[in-house]
Amino acid sequence: MPVKRYKPNTAGRRISTVDTFEDVTSSVPLKSLTIHKKKFSGRTNGKITVRHRGGGAKQRIRLIDAKRDKFDVPAKVATLEYDPNRGARIALLYYRDGEKRYMIAPIGLKVGDSVVSSKQKGEIQLGNRFCLEHIPVGMQIYDLELQPGKGGQLVRGAGATAQLMAVEGPYATVKLPSGEIRLLFKQCMATIGQSSNPDRRLIRWGKAGRTRHRGIRPTVRGKVMNPVDHPHGGGEGKNSIGLKHPKTPSGKPALGVKTRRKQASDRMIIQRRKKGRFVGGK
Repeated sequence: MPVKRYKPNTAGRRISTVDTFEDVTSSVPLKSLTIHKKKFSGRTNGKITVRHRGGGAKQRIRLIDAKRDKFDVPAKVATLEYDPNRGARIALLYYRDGEKRYMIAPIGLKVGDSVVSSKQKGEIQLGNRFCLEHIPVGMQIYDLELQPGKGGQLVRGAGATAQLMAVEGPYATVKLPSGEIRLLFKQCMATIGQSSNPDRRLIRWGKAGRTRHRGIRPTVRGKVMNPVDHPHGGGEGKNSIGLKHPKTPSGKPALGVKTRRKQASDRMIIQRRKKGRFVGGK
């Protein structure tokens, strides 16, 4: 989607851009597929686990069908809608049996198109969902499963897409948007296409107010705090942090320190992503 620039009447408008929402066909979601979103402000059990979170506009969660387990039942795209909880657009599907569900829409999907999810071979068409073993090698895919039947977990951000590189034995080789190449079970399902709204990463928020509406509070540097508030704090004038390496507010090493715990799926990774590589979307 293209982004729009306004006349620079104010300092905030001068550098800000906004989404045009040209692809959105309905501004009102289906109420039966939404629930209230409770704000936790970055806290888990009352303790702040993610800093700089709080406030923001009210939101309702759209119940997205991550599994798309109505197999071999065609569905018609009724509307393309904005979702405040993600960058990509969502599509409201009307199934032939009368049920309605949301899915993450791919680029190029239009109102009136028909999509289907199946565990068998089918027509390779935008928005259709199949097992990796039934998708042609080299095809662009998104909304991938990590475990068969668990539902989509990978490549769901705005504009994200992965590439199916090979299917051999019990596994399929997939190249993710980060550059990581990994193995997935060939029974895992994926949707054909590229996640919608790729230009979201081009939006410039322009001013603090728009960021506050997103629920993001101001960030204060540690070195301008007092020693009681942050390990980097204290000192006279523009001093350095005075430490061998940066630390978090709780005193743990930061920047360049591996924080990912060893996962059972590490053995499925063929090639790690390149450090510092820009990843679009999400």
